[in-house]
Amino acid sequence: MTWTVTPEPYYSPAASALWRAYYTEVSDRWYLLHEGRRTDPDELEREIAARTGAELAPPSGQLLLARYDGRPAGTAGVRLLDTATAELTRVFLHQELRGRGGAVRLVKAAEDAARALGARRMILDTRGDLVEARALYARLGYEETAPHNDDAYAEHWFSKTLGRPATSP
Repeated sequence: MTWTVTPEPYYSPAASALWRAYYTEVSDRWYLLHEGRRTDPDELEREIAARTGAELAPPSGQLLLARYDGRPAGTAGVRLLDTATAELTRVFLHQELRGRGGAVRLVKAAEDAARALGARRMILDTRGDLVEARALYARLGYEETAPHNDDAYAEHWFSKTLGRPATSP
């Protein structure tokens, strides 16, 4: 079984299906933790439609799609916030494929995409209940920082200085 990570239009059927899976999971996790219920279906549809991902398109963004053995498995998005700073967003893998190295590949590919856009620093935010994500970012050298936005759901903010991309021998 092999992983591939490639750029993907945010509006492609595979990207749209993964966005729906991502949003459903993180929304359900929040509502189950805080209100003991799943996301209201109407709210889910409104939010998915409102957050198209257009900011993850060139020239100032990039959506990456991971495939596991050719099957769409996850995403990571990058968008430039200014000439030196990119934001990492929409990092997601289907639950059954976690723990197989795909998340590391996605984040490293996102870092390369950010460098290609001219960024020297990557920032991100996440929630406290997304413990797997926080552990991944720490393992990959992201350091927790003071808040850099006022997102109502953000509880942890991270930053990483992007060095040069790794070179192959």
